[in-house]
Amino acid sequence: MKQTQQKKFRSARKRAIAGKTGIYLILIVITAMMIVPFLWMLSASIKSNREVFVMDPFVWIPEVPKWDNYIKIWTKIPLLKFVQNTVFLTIVVTFLQLLTSSFAAYSFAKLEFKHKNGLFLAYIATIAMPWQVYMVPQFIMMRGMGLNDRLLAMICLQAFSAFGVFLMKQFYEGIPGELCEAARIDGMSEYRIYSSIMLPLSKPALSTLTIFTFVNTWNDYLGPLIYLKTESKKTIQLGLKMFIGQYSSEYGLIMAGSVVSLIPVIIVFLCLQKYFVEGVASTGLKG
Repeated sequence: MKQTQQKKFRSARKRAIAGKTGIYLILIVITAMMIVPFLWMLSASIKSNREVFVMDPFVWIPEVPKWDNYIKIWTKIPLLKFVQNTVFLTIVVTFLQLLTSSFAAYSFAKLEFKHKNGLFLAYIATIAMPWQVYMVPQFIMMRGMGLNDRLLAMICLQAFSAFGVFLMKQFYEGIPGELCEAARIDGMSEYRIYSSIMLPLSKPALSTLTIFTFVNTWNDYLGPLIYLKTESKKTIQLGLKMFIGQYSSEYGLIMAGSVVSLIPVIIVFLCLQKYFVEGVASTGLKG
């Protein structure tokens, strides 16, 4: 009897090890599929145009790296201006989304008012509607307000986020309501509770929302393409497209510009990554 149980235990252990090994292999393959194109872009950014597509043999680091690709890209197009516009737009939009999403989420999570659930469901339902459906009415509205070809149009359109409200609300619902009730008994206003209690406790959720908003705004191409026409107001994504249109055969410079455009996103993620997993886990669906 004892030997039979030991055999079953060994068999179950072997199956568990085999299952974990299979999962790890799948994850390794998926990781490689995602990382290899990025590594190829880094490699191509320091190659000449002739070396970029040489595959036999393929060389990750050329004998004479062309580091000057990262210098030339700044002189071929006004890349600095494009970066400045993108940084300004991204920082302002990210700040406004954090403010409006956390403020609205606090109201939906911790306050009681008429038609609260209906308003929340109506607002969240907009997530299911593709932006392409209503981008034409939005453009007409912005043009009527005189905001066409201005960064302010992009800021106004992206200052509010239904996804951000949903994310923050899920996190706030995990904070005990007794904490807010005790603060109200002590005479604190709702604004004071929000700023002094809720915001300091919501760092993981705010960090998660910061990453999502920053990446989406920084990489946005279609929005700036519709609203921004003047070259001095364009973002880095439009600038790279303009460069490709003018220098379509300068593959090394194109890859160098792409690497430059990724650096801020990588920096933001690395700075906030320790809060990212915690924020996603703590804002999971509840009841």
